Amino acid sequence: MLRRAFQKTLLQSNQINQKKIVRAILTSNGTFHQQPLANNKEDIIVYSPFPSLDYPNVTIEQYVWADVDKWINKTAIVDGMSERSITYGQLRDQTRALAVRLQKNFNLKIGDTIAVCLPNSIEFPTIVLAGNEAGVTVTTVNPIYTPHEISRQLIDSGATVIFGLACMSPILQKSVEMSKKSIKIIYIKETPTSVIPADGIDFCELIDTKGIDLNDLKVYERDVKNDVAMLPYSSGTTGLSKGVKLSNKNIVSNSVMINSDTGNGSISKPAFGDRQDVLPCVLPFFHIYGLTCTLLSKLAHGCKIVALPKFTPESYLNALEKHQATVLYLVPPIILFLTNFDKVTLKHTQSIKYVMSGAAPLGKSDAEKFLEKAPNASFFQGYGLTEASPVVLQSCLGSKNVGSVGFPSPDTEAKIIHINDPEFRGVGPNEPGELLVRGPQVMIGYHNNVKSTQETLTSDGWLRTGDIAYYNDKREFFITDRLKELIKVKGFQVPPAELEELLRMHPDIIDAAVIGIPNKNTGELPRAYVVSKNPSLTEQHVKDYVADKVSEYKRLEGGIEFIQTVPKNATGKIMRKELKEQFLKSK
Repeated sequence: MLRRAFQKTLLQSNQINQKKIVRAILTSNGTFHQQPLANNKEDIIVYSPFPSLDYPNVTIEQYVWADVDKWINKTAIVDGMSERSITYGQLRDQTRALAVRLQKNFNLKIGDTIAVCLPNSIEFPTIVLAGNEAGVTVTTVNPIYTPHEISRQLIDSGATVIFGLACMSPILQKSVEMSKKSIKIIYIKETPTSVIPADGIDFCELIDTKGIDLNDLKVYERDVKNDVAMLPYSSGTTGLSKGVKLSNKNIVSNSVMINSDTGNGSISKPAFGDRQDVLPCVLPFFHIYGLTCTLLSKLAHGCKIVALPKFTPESYLNALEKHQATVLYLVPPIILFLTNFDKVTLKHTQSIKYVMSGAAPLGKSDAEKFLEKAPNASFFQGYGLTEASPVVLQSCLGSKNVGSVGFPSPDTEAKIIHINDPEFRGVGPNEPGELLVRGPQVMIGYHNNVKSTQETLTSDGWLRTGDIAYYNDKREFFITDRLKELIKVKGFQVPPAELEELLRMHPDIIDAAVIGIPNKNTGELPRAYVVSKNPSLTEQHVKDYVADKVSEYKRLEGGIEFIQTVPKNATGKIMRKELKEQFLKSK
């Protein structure tokens, strides 16, 4: 009843202004629901405080192109390195041409899969949207993968066509050879003078709008809820990577959530007149965070995307200044860079209106330091995972708690369960445990992996995230660590992220990673890897600094090692597994 009353209040948004909505979200405690179970125990669920949304029953490409006529002549994507660009009109025509040729030249149909093995580029959205329009599944591949890794994904996904850069031809050919499958390779030239193999297929010929009837496209009847549209692969930080089956409904629903008004306006605004939001995109499009949050959802708003193939200080700062960025989607390592790099000034940050951080936890102190460099920006944190398209938690304008990842997204439910509770019962505020979520953005399941699907999705649709979290009395959620990365000292649980944030607060420490190392007396001990800007900083000083601020079992008794950089994956997650393997090999 409390939930219904609260939602009714929020849905009357046409009668109250947006500031009142924010105030209602931040002050109401009426979105807890206690569901009685058969054993008279309670299951506490936290509902979204945001108004329910309408989700169109369309494919991804239909969603992206819905309003394209309003910004048909505006720039869609700019190559942040060469400054080559394409308008929305050109992108639409080239996408349709490629979709027709995928069907006619390669005989692709519903149930088939194509692979995209590219860094961020102008061509990336053309391929994804064309594949979707042609009715096929698109799997995205990390372009820095080895032939062994690429071939594994090609085999598992069943891809019959792969797109890649001309300079990658030896790697792509080796990958196809190792897969022992008949797979066509389509090459994208990095420059007009790039050379493709003699038996290679030129991407430019496939997007040529001359000599093709765009009405030749076969239009299939689509089940947007159950057909697999995208097949990204999970990071594999807790085992072999798995294909995540995402439907059109999953991606479109999450895009609508991401673009929705959470109280004081949406992070990006639809292009109108001379106004167009600008997003420098360094988050890889092959990862779901970059794909949904910075590419597909923003194309649907008519934004200008500045595609950067990789992060370098020079190229990123140039994009911020030259294109006067208004919206940033970032990961903690880039936020820490912008905070600590002396060359970052107001000329780079003055146009920034909104900043969203995700993919890994960011401490409150780190966020506050960043806002000193970007004084005109509103800061958000969000939380998501590949299995949820990805966003399930998001903060709103007006929240002063920058350390929180926010509330359940619109039409999304969340709960915290005690670790290993077989009944998955939700607990109340300020009790840490595993985060479970449920909503229209949650995956269909894992590809060719029934066992993992059953372990991750409960029978009533809850997604087990494997992350440790809690929520406060206002339902703001806080992610503390990965369930499988908790360090256990004498039975006590030590979240590495807590110690990492504490270490980064030290004035001489730029970055840090913490792992658990085996110990016969305690089970494990915390060990820190520290990047210092002061060569005179000693191990003992760091140990004493931490010991003064934490309980005894959290002290860095596993030692401290000074390193040049903390190893992280493409989305900024610390590769603790790699550090632990290095430590064990050294012993």
